[in-house]
Amino acid sequence: MCGIVGIASHESVAAELYDSLIHLQHRGQDAAGMVTCDTRFYPKHGLGLVREIFSPENILPLKGNMGIAHTRYPTAGGYSEADIQPLWLGSPRGIALAHNGNLVNYPALAEDIRYRQHRHLNSSLDSEALLLMLADNLATGSYADNNEEAFFEQLCLAIKNIFDRVEGSYSVVSMVIGKGLVAFRDPHGIRPLVWGERQNKNGTSDYIFASETTPFYALGFEPRGDLQAGEVAYVNQAGKLFRRVIETREFRPCVFEYVYFARPDATLDGVSVYRARLRMGQNLARAWKKTYPDVVPDVVIPAPFTANTAALSFAHELGVRYSEGLYKNPFIGRTFIMPNQKARSQSVRYKLTPQRTEIENKKVLVVDDSIVRGTTSREIIKMIREFGAKEISLVSTCPPIKNPCFYGIDIPSRRELIAAQDTLEQIRDFIGVDYLLYQSQDDLVEAVTRRGEHHIERPCMACMDGKYICGNIDEAKMKQLEDERGKVRG
Repeated sequence: MCGIVGIASHESVAAELYDSLIHLQHRGQDAAGMVTCDTRFYPKHGLGLVREIFSPENILPLKGNMGIAHTRYPTAGGYSEADIQPLWLGSPRGIALAHNGNLVNYPALAEDIRYRQHRHLNSSLDSEALLLMLADNLATGSYADNNEEAFFEQLCLAIKNIFDRVEGSYSVVSMVIGKGLVAFRDPHGIRPLVWGERQNKNGTSDYIFASETTPFYALGFEPRGDLQAGEVAYVNQAGKLFRRVIETREFRPCVFEYVYFARPDATLDGVSVYRARLRMGQNLARAWKKTYPDVVPDVVIPAPFTANTAALSFAHELGVRYSEGLYKNPFIGRTFIMPNQKARSQSVRYKLTPQRTEIENKKVLVVDDSIVRGTTSREIIKMIREFGAKEISLVSTCPPIKNPCFYGIDIPSRRELIAAQDTLEQIRDFIGVDYLLYQSQDDLVEAVTRRGEHHIERPCMACMDGKYICGNIDEAKMKQLEDERGKVRG
């Protein structure tokens, strides 16, 4: 899971790309980069947070009215500067690309590139395979060719070739020097990609494509909706927008966007993340009353910040006081997207401080967005007990996670997933709570699809139900992919 953004404007875009990355920082804290262009590319990449990488001095030289940017949360590839996006190459044409998602069949694609095409891969990123495939299919034609309709046809054929060969999830922003800005989304729409428009006084428009709508308001863009599954968008240098859906399959956007990843003020596939989380808390509270009718907490506390919205509606439905009984230091990163478990566990006490007045001698119910490995939840419960809670319950807005994700979220192998190994009672004992409840799969689906926007019948929930939408992932394939992931992680 990463954050991507592309902007085509009537003036320099580097500063707005930077602002967009700040608004997408929650989607990845490992590295970031941007590439702008006029008649050449101007790249800047670095490891760490956006504010640590970019400064006024190194943004100023990034010229051009078109650019793309990326903030990285690694699920594929290594941790070196060679593995930072956007990627670019000078020939043919000059193409840059940033990708959010994960290619299930990358090993086969990489083998074809190396041993059949006899080409060198400069990184360990699956995104490089997308870049090379796009470049190969756009190799014909001339910079001087001003037939934009013909180029868009060629572009659609190039991306159709990617759809035919690539298995997995991919939302992409790209640039072609001398042509324009390109964006496309995989035929299942697994990873999000939204777009917006900003009208200029002279009647022209600027365009933005991003993982979330979160940068739009600050930059003055009006949300225009989502790129549909299998859709291609192209903005030429004159600012004309071309769009076409070239292939659609079963629409299955990732449910974990609504549970955890997206910012609550985002709207994805027509669904307000905030409203979806309110409904998650409401549905979970109703299930709690049925499961534990005689267990009434004194206070409902979220595991901040992702669970705050669901905890608010959970408390309201139960008629119990809501309290921010865990103070979160906003300057510590998100533990789920940290690169290893040691870093995750260590950071819990760094970033969370229990509020004794809200906890001591009380029956505390903690609402968390999900339980993946169980170690973070265990640490939180231990801290609350240390501050004198007399009874602790834990509820998860997400159903038990029993399978790894191969579509761009760092949900690890089944060996590391507590719900894949233990019973509900064993999980409760490990975490150290008196009562434990997970959201049901049906209630989660209902929370996301209640209003029926964009005809989301059932999001991708492979990590919960084992139904992988693409990549032909059966038991043997899953074990192979888990082993390959283990090798990459060393």
